[in-house]
Amino acid sequence: MYVVLGASGNTGSVVATNLLGQGQRVRVVGRNAAHLQRLATAGAEVFVGDITDASALTKAFQEADSAYVMIPPNPASNDFRAYQDRATDAIAAAVQKAGVKNVVALSSFGGDKASGTGPVAGLHDLEQKLNQIGGANVLSLRAGYFMENTLPQANVIRMAGSVIGPLNANLKLPMIAARDIGAAAATALAGLAFHGQQTQELHGQRDLDYTEATSILGQAIGKPDLKYIQAPDSQMRGALLQMGMSENFVGLMFEMFAALNGGYMQALEPRSASNTTPTKFETFVAEEFLPAYRQQTAA
Repeated sequence: MYVVLGASGNTGSVVATNLLGQGQRVRVVGRNAAHLQRLATAGAEVFVGDITDASALTKAFQEADSAYVMIPPNPASNDFRAYQDRATDAIAAAVQKAGVKNVVALSSFGGDKASGTGPVAGLHDLEQKLNQIGGANVLSLRAGYFMENTLPQANVIRMAGSVIGPLNANLKLPMIAARDIGAAAATALAGLAFHGQQTQELHGQRDLDYTEATSILGQAIGKPDLKYIQAPDSQMRGALLQMGMSENFVGLMFEMFAALNGGYMQALEPRSASNTTPTKFETFVAEEFLPAYRQQTAA
């Protein structure tokens, strides 16, 4: 039995779908049963529970040999690090009490740092708490910069005529599609070749900076002269707040932006066949960004 947390999300849904496609018994966990219906139709067992409820998660993990765990986003939280602490405490306690033997956890590059990385510090804590569980095999996947982070630019381009963001224009990032993270996690869970406490970085198909990414976006939407603008913090702060993020969460995001721009938060592994994933940014743009941009334009 496999248990998948965050099963309605970008990575968890892929983990669950891939395991179900292999004929595995899968229990999917989420906050909303309706969002899990597609997986239920595909044969998954549905469990509705809150990620911070250790008692509920312990029930969700019953009979499970292996699990995919992650902290669902909660950008409106007024104390996001406290939310992460409650979630990581609950996940670790439930894994231990239910006796789950194999755990694949969604972490991030920068997960080696205990502080100074904004929300990524909570993923460091998740790794540490899982690694302290006796008898459990834990693989922490330190994923790169999600390509999905570019999706809000569909509206920014429509409104401002440029790509606007907080990162240095020439900062190379290991950009990865969420689908590839889910696929890697499912492969790890199906194979169970990890033992003890391990980490693995996932770097995406290649490193990209926002200058090149913007060029690719521009070509796709018919704006070959599209430019990237690194916005001042004051402008970015207002934009993030308008997106519904709390003041607390925005503050953590700026700590992460500074860690990225300054090189404090970066991938540690050299690129290799094992940490390179298949989806090109051009493919992501054609299949996910372009439809989002066209929808914004139509609206």
